[in-house]
Amino acid sequence: MSFLILHGWQNRRPPAHWQHWLAGELRSGGHVVDYPQLPDPDFPVLEDWLAELRTRVAALPGPHRTVICHSLGCLLWLNAAARAEVPLQVDRVLLVAPPSTDVTLSHPEIAGFAVPRSLTPTLLKAAAAHTTLVGSDNDPYAPGGPALAYGDWLTIPTTVLTGAAHLNIDAGYGPWPSVLDWCLTSDATRPITHRPDSPR
Repeated sequence: MSFLILHGWQNRRPPAHWQHWLAGELRSGGHVVDYPQLPDPDFPVLEDWLAELRTRVAALPGPHRTVICHSLGCLLWLNAAARAEVPLQVDRVLLVAPPSTDVTLSHPEIAGFAVPRSLTPTLLKAAAAHTTLVGSDNDPYAPGGPALAYGDWLTIPTTVLTGAAHLNIDAGYGPWPSVLDWCLTSDATRPITHRPDSPR
């Protein structure tokens, strides 16, 4: 198995973040993991991030390729799918806490990442055989919830975790065993649940 992990806005891969923990766990299990620092995370440029994505996806060894995105990393993936710029179809993509379009457009630093309405389920399927969406019911970056923002529009199976906010460090999301279990199973429909000891 090989994995590409894409971080979000203002993220410098801090050790306390669940993505950093996940990368370590997967590497410890002998898997190929690419967890790059994307360019200029405070003032990201979509074209620069897309160039990184194309290079990184093309380099993922098969046969089982998985991409795990958080926050702005989700919008990067969705933009790549909308433009048909994913160089090869991966097996699975996990989108965690993507910001809604309205919130994205309200921040000039990331407004260029707003996902175009030209994205369709067909284009999404061309980029990944299976896409899974996870968000929360109180994420300030997606006030209406993940299904309203993307799940319904793109017909993505969506899990809503109660009280999990933006599923980041501030929400207590360091080690997250459920995501690790999802990564290691061949079942793309395996449920993703809260981290241990999180509020329900």
